[in-house]
Amino acid sequence: MNRLPLLRQVSRRNFLQFSATALLASLAKSCAQTVPHPNPSLRIDSSRRWLTTAAGQPFFYLGDTAWELFHRLNRAEADRYLQDRASKGFTVIQAVVLAELDGLGQPNAEGNLPLEGHDPTRPNDAYFQHVDYIVEQAAALGLYVGMLPTWGDKWRKGWGVGPEIFTPENAETFGAYLGQRYQNQPIIWILGGDRNPETAAHFAIIRAMAKGLKQGDGGRHLLTYHPVGGSSSAFWFHQDRWLDFNLFQSGHSATDFPNYQMTQANYQLRPAKPNLDGEPRYEDHPINWQPEVGRFNAFDVRQAAYWSMLSGACGHTYGNHNIWQMWQPGRGPISAASTPWQEALNHPGAAQMGYMRRLFESRPYQQLVPDQGLILGNAGEGPEAIRSAVAQDGSFALLYTPMGKAVTVDLTRLSSQRANAFWYDPRQGTAQPIGQFSAQQRFTPASSGRGQDWLLVLDDPTGQFSAPGAQVSAPGA
Repeated sequence: MNRLPLLRQVSRRNFLQFSATALLASLAKSCAQTVPHPNPSLRIDSSRRWLTTAAGQPFFYLGDTAWELFHRLNRAEADRYLQDRASKGFTVIQAVVLAELDGLGQPNAEGNLPLEGHDPTRPNDAYFQHVDYIVEQAAALGLYVGMLPTWGDKWRKGWGVGPEIFTPENAETFGAYLGQRYQNQPIIWILGGDRNPETAAHFAIIRAMAKGLKQGDGGRHLLTYHPVGGSSSAFWFHQDRWLDFNLFQSGHSATDFPNYQMTQANYQLRPAKPNLDGEPRYEDHPINWQPEVGRFNAFDVRQAAYWSMLSGACGHTYGNHNIWQMWQPGRGPISAASTPWQEALNHPGAAQMGYMRRLFESRPYQQLVPDQGLILGNAGEGPEAIRSAVAQDGSFALLYTPMGKAVTVDLTRLSSQRANAFWYDPRQGTAQPIGQFSAQQRFTPASSGRGQDWLLVLDDPTGQFSAPGAQVSAPGA
């Protein structure tokens, strides 16, 4: 068989693909007007459990799902949103370039579509100048952008608008374009977009896009994957070298979903990689998409956050059902959204996530290791499940009791076998000293029942800690 014609075709196709990738990378470099950001680059720490800056400072990943940010908000609206999230202590804004809600066919707030002819190798620079602006504003506020190159319906439709436009070849090209354009910006790359890969083509597209991103930005940014509810990036990509940390979605299907089990499963994998819940139950989201059943509230948000954090997560993502879609009157609501996004900014769960960040940052939280052995007796089940973690050096411990259930603690697990104890109120971000104790001790919160969750903070008396939850860094820093 004469293979020469076929080889010529393959060589020509590879050459054209290489040329397209190089051309787009050059275009991105010449067109991007973004200003280099002051935010430090992010790394994985030596334990492979946490995120740090390049200088080795802890980085607390506190995300907000603003999927439609680039697509639906104009510049003044984006400014308002970003300023609010920075003031509440968020550090990462998760947003999508090729958005879910007809992001290919419906122009953005500036009247521009992202691609010419739905072709990933033909980006519209006017659209990306709007993305540039938002990324720059986020950077100025100390925020990082968890940037999804595309929602999943563009490579595996399944449901939603689509259409499917990606192949392995143009996925790599598009990734290289984005990587080059935002190589000097505070970005965390997030592939997937609420879809799980099923076919060989799906895997090839994801891996090609990851390759393109790494080529374009020179490997400067961390990279992860956002799957469907109940799934984790670890299911398919844990052994892939491009996957820097695992991200899972615990989803919106039920109250009291034990997302700590997903955190634990990822925590036990080898090689070790940081992991977090990148899409838990959203505040004001209909439970299991049924408004008549009720909606998740701030307690549901807190429960998911503390359960996961004390089970080995490197951070957490908050979401509000009205904000991810930037709903406002005049826009068709998705899944019964009913509160204008501007008003939803003030739902209590968002501020309470900032309280959580401050609590962890008031201690050397990157020493924490999940440890249920701290709890003596029944740790509770279902919505009452108590989670605990202890610092490796025994200097402090945190326990979360979601229903205000009393807990008996083995204080001998702290370094001096004694503890200064505090009750921390995650609703208000305040702490109340209890006293100093030793040996075994039973602690009972001031209130109990659904919505009456508490954290028990135990400090070794020989330590030099500030009050639990004290502000230790500037908002958004």
